[in-house]
Amino acid sequence: MNFLEQSGIWIYLFIFVGKICEVAVSTIRIVLINRGERVKGSIIAVFEMTLWLSVTGTVLQGFQDDIIRVVIFALAFAFGNFVGSWMEDKLAFGLCSLQVIVPDNEKSSELATHLRQKNFAVTELKGRGKDGERELMILHLKRRRIKEATEIIKSNLSNAVIVITDTKVIQGGFIKK
Repeated sequence: MNFLEQSGIWIYLFIFVGKICEVAVSTIRIVLINRGERVKGSIIAVFEMTLWLSVTGTVLQGFQDDIIRVVIFALAFAFGNFVGSWMEDKLAFGLCSLQVIVPDNEKSSELATHLRQKNFAVTELKGRGKDGERELMILHLKRRRIKEATEIIKSNLSNAVIVITDTKVIQGGFIKK
């Protein structure tokens, strides 16, 4: 592994790209484990540790003579967090719940019907807000469908209040894993 002991642009590039990949993979692993996907998270941990050992070992081996390695390592760590969170958002693992507060009770059933036609499970409840009666809709869905659901809601009721929360486990109901 003479390559990892050298200095120069290639070693800096190795550290930068390797650390970004390692932190991005770490972010995905943590999300998977938090969402109950322990086996997938554990498999990814093997790749994460391999990257970590290679990159960190390279930095530690030469950092006293080449402080730029440390700077690149730190910058790549920060950028890796950004890349990892962006990737996780695009992959959209897991489930979420949408609560929709509908100020116009007459349009509520119209919206619920439209959502159901698009294969969303909708539960409707009656509520009371500061300004009177409200309809509350609860939807449980896969995270990758959030955009689709919110676009339908906004196009039908621009003044609806939409609250999105992460959901770890859903038992029963409409969603199939």
